Amino acid sequence: MAGLQNASAFPWSAALMTPADLIQSLRWRYATKSFDVDRRIDIPTWEALEQSLVLSPSSYGLQPWKFLVVQNPALRQELRPHSWDQSQITDCSHLVVFLVRRSIDSCDMERLLQATSAARGIPLEQLGFYRDLMCKDLKDGPRSQQLERFTSNQVYIALGTFMTSAALLGVDTCPIEGFTPAEYDRILALEGTPYRTCVVCAAGYRAADDKYATLAKVRYPAEELIEWR
Repeated sequence: MAGLQNASAFPWSAALMTPADLIQSLRWRYATKSFDVDRRIDIPTWEALEQSLVLSPSSYGLQPWKFLVVQNPALRQELRPHSWDQSQITDCSHLVVFLVRRSIDSCDMERLLQATSAARGIPLEQLGFYRDLMCKDLKDGPRSQQLERFTSNQVYIALGTFMTSAALLGVDTCPIEGFTPAEYDRILALEGTPYRTCVVCAAGYRAADDKYATLAKVRYPAEELIEWR
């Protein structure tokens, strides 16, 4: 398949899209302003999107997040006034609130090491170097003073993975930063928990009358954005 390196190494290679398919999906995607309230994401598609969240990469593999899918209509209605009254909150098929851990401590690192040991069959004592690496960076190093920024950056990687995966499946999304995190934390009972609200994403299908769906994308030319050295 053109453009794919070592396609034969992938058992599902026959199902992989072409580079042109990828670009078409990315051009089709936009921040949906109006969702079709009567159309819902089917179960298999949503399960695949959930797995895209689970499979999202993160620095060190720490996964400092949780993904809260808010489907309760009353809860969504309560969140909407604290989301600049954006209709996507109540009208989308699935509303995902991306939560981030308030801190990273030794327990989080040990959890990752235990999971790595179990998944890869590596004795825990052989992972001591990885523990030391994480501690040197996130516990004792300069980045320990910027953990909130570090963990939030990881959540945005998951957001990007989710939105791209949705576009590849023909599902619309809208990332939302226009909300009051403290109110979300209160309404979703996150106060006093290890997690806080970071960003929100609505998912579903665009309404037929959403004028933004047909607007041209505004992007700077690749030659201005991409530099080779």
